Amino acid sequence: MEGLQIKELTPFNDHRGWLAEVIREDDSEFRPAMSYLSMTRPGLVRGPHEHREQTDYFCFIGRFTIYLWDNRKTSATYGERKVVDTKDVPVVVIVPPGIVHAYKNIDVRDALVINLPDRLYKGRGKTEPIDEIRYEDDLSSPYRIE
Repeated sequence: MEGLQIKELTPFNDHRGWLAEVIREDDSEFRPAMSYLSMTRPGLVRGPHEHREQTDYFCFIGRFTIYLWDNRKTSATYGERKVVDTKDVPVVVIVPPGIVHAYKNIDVRDALVINLPDRLYKGRGKTEPIDEIRYEDDLSSPYRIE
């Protein structure tokens, strides 16, 4: 899918646990504007939605199924769908504007997602409209996840 990036992170392990580098300026042109951490309960879904301008830089920690649909009419991959299952290593997924995305926690325990988007939520001072087109509650949406 054009512009979509998916990569497993390399955990560095020792007797205390592990560490994984989520983003490095010498490894990516991407520049986050903010970050947030969310927890998703087992079996539950977040999304689907898309952004008009924002790129999401997700780091999935846990076992997820990630659903992606290219909704950009000018894209060479318009209409393409992709489903990705993560494993027990952190996975980074960079989702450009116009790609509808959702994810489901497929583990038996709570799982975490860090997002480092390149736009501030609701803009500076939270005074702007939200840059999202949401499909969760649209029963006729082709992007619904059960």
